[in-house]
Formats: sequence, C-alpha cells, structure tokens
Amino acid sequence: MSGRGESTASTPAVRTRPVRAWIDLVSPSHPFFFAALAERLDGVSVATTVREKTETVSLAREVGFTHRVVGRDFDNALVRKAGIPLRTAQLALEAPDCDVSLSSRNAMCVLASKVRGIPSIHFTDNDITAHIDGLWVEELYNRFEAAATHNVVPRAFATEELTRWGADAGSIHTYDGYKEDVYVANFEPNPDFPDQLPFASGAYIVVRPEALTAAYVDADSIVPDLLAAAVERDIGVVYLPRGRGDEAHADEYSADAVYVPDGAVNGLQLAWHARCVLTGSGTMSREAACMEKPAVSFFPNTLLSVDQELVADGRIFHSRNPQEIIEHIVALDKRDVAPGRERARAVRDEVVELTSELIQSCCEER
Repeated sequence: MSGRGESTASTPAVRTRPVRAWIDLVSPSHPFFFAALAERLDGVSVATTVREKTETVSLAREVGFTHRVVGRDFDNALVRKAGIPLRTAQLALEAPDCDVSLSSRNAMCVLASKVRGIPSIHFTDNDITAHIDGLWVEELYNRFEAAATHNVVPRAFATEELTRWGADAGSIHTYDGYKEDVYVANFEPNPDFPDQLPFASGAYIVVRPEALTAAYVDADSIVPDLLAAAVERDIGVVYLPRGRGDEAHADEYSADAVYVPDGAVNGLQLAWHARCVLTGSGTMSREAACMEKPAVSFFPNTLLSVDQELVADGRIFHSRNPQEIIEHIVALDKRDVAPGRERARAVRDEVVELTSELIQSCCEER
C-alpha cells in the first residue's frame, strides 16, 4: 500500500503521509552514505536496520540513526556464507512497514524486499566479484543484487556486470561521481581531532589492511613490510586493523610509531588531517580522493572500475610495492594542494535528486 490517494484526470493524487523508506546498513561506510542522503530526501520518513559488523552499529548511532540490529557478520568464511540467507530470512520477517527500501551492496535487503513486495533502490560500485570463477555463492549474491527494482551506480561502473546477472538496462541509473562523494560533501573537519592522536595534523599516514577473508581477495598482506618501511623513514602511522588476526602486524612497534586506536574512530577526520591514506581495499582511498587528499590503494586484485578511473585521473596511486609506496608519500611533501569538498557537493546533490525521483516512481508504480 503506497499511501497515495484516489485520483482522476483533473485531480492529482494526494499523499496524506510521508513516504516510508527502510534503510538497511550492513557495512561501516553505509551509515555515513545514507545519513547524508536521507537528510535531504524531502517528505521521506526513515526506519533503519543494521547488521552487526565491525563498527557499523556504533557508526549508525554516531550519525543519528534510530535503528534496530538484525543479524550479524561472522569471522569464519563458511559461517559467514550461511549467515547471509539466515539474515535475509530475518529481514523478510522483521523488516519495517515501508513504501521502498534503500540499501548498498546488499542482496539481503533486495531479496527480503522482493519477498515482502517492497520496491528496492540499490546502490553499488562493486563490479569485480562476478569475475571469480567457481564462487557460486558470490554469483548468487550478484544475481540477487541485480534483481533490485532500481540499481544506482557511478558513471564509471561497468553496467554489463548488472545486466549479465539479470538486471534490466532500464533499471540501471548512473551519476557522475562516486558514492563516497555523497557523504564527503557533508563532512565538517574538526581542527581539534589530531589532539587525540600521538601525531600532529599532517604528520601521519593512515593504513588499513587488505580484506584477506573476502572471497574476491587472493593475496598475502604487504602490511608488515609497509609498516616497517614507514617506521624506517620516521613516518608516523595510524593503523586500522580489520580484527581478523591483522592486529598482530603492529605488535612490534611503539604507539608513537604505529598507533592503533582503541575502538572506532572517524575515518573522514583521520583522512582530512593525514599526510596520506593507504588502504588494501577501496573505500578509504576513495574517501580521501573525494576530499582531494593524497590516497594510495594496495588492493591485490583487479581494481573496481571506479578505482581504475581514479588511478587514471591521478587521484589515487596504486601499487603493491611497499618501498615504492613510501617513496610516493615522501614525494607528496613537494605538493601544495588544499583539500576541498565542492565537487563532492555537486555529486551529492545529483544523487539526492536522482534518488528522490526513483522513490517517487516506486510509490507511483505500487
């Protein structure tokens, strides 16, 4: 039931209540993205569910979402795969009453929405997992994501990676930018933030390791060699382990050389005040690039199309050679480029307008 009133040719439909949107958050970057989006969606009320995964719940609380925790992630890869259908079933039973669902890289929400008869708007920028031969779970996950009523992707995204899994070309909508732009646009730097670190502003780099337990990653970590090279050059490191054994990489160093924060820390503040952001995945390097900060990716496999575009544009440096990465950081000292968010704000406004139009379309079609 969409909540639209009766209409005739001369009398437009009148909505007597706000559109009810259900947002499902499953990864740490999602609270920032959807908070920036939701606050600009006029006439839309929001109900939120959150998966317990690393800092996702605490970050959802930090950005102001009133939420309910549904399901969790698991450290064990086999248990994690079993947890996906389990949480999908939980969502199908426990999803709030709504007119439309919003999610990102989240087949669980898309499938639960389909079971409940709810139109879904799905945001993604991941177009690499479909390339992994033999991973039927990943293939199934991709197929469910493609089943969303609408898929919203960056212009750089290889849209054939949705159509090959069943998405209708007319259901795919693009925008000129990156999903990180949406929440970078809302970011406000805190000049006092570096006071909680053992380094001054601009005197440290941020290192986030590879997601080695992810199905689409097949490599050994370069983080031990990267930390050693940074310490040797007297470069302070804020190290953000993922919590699956990679904490040990920092054990041999003092906190004033390699600092591991105690608990969740605001990644955007870290990036804004850092000398450079280095990550074995993609999100943090894109966040830095979207605020015009130096960024390094040491992702070990095929880069997402969005990352390939940022590398080609010179906004992200990609390498798996620790010494080469450190030399790149040292050379950055000769640059004098101020960070900024004007371009990100233009992207955010485009995505908000597109999302508003899709929500309206979903309500009209119900």
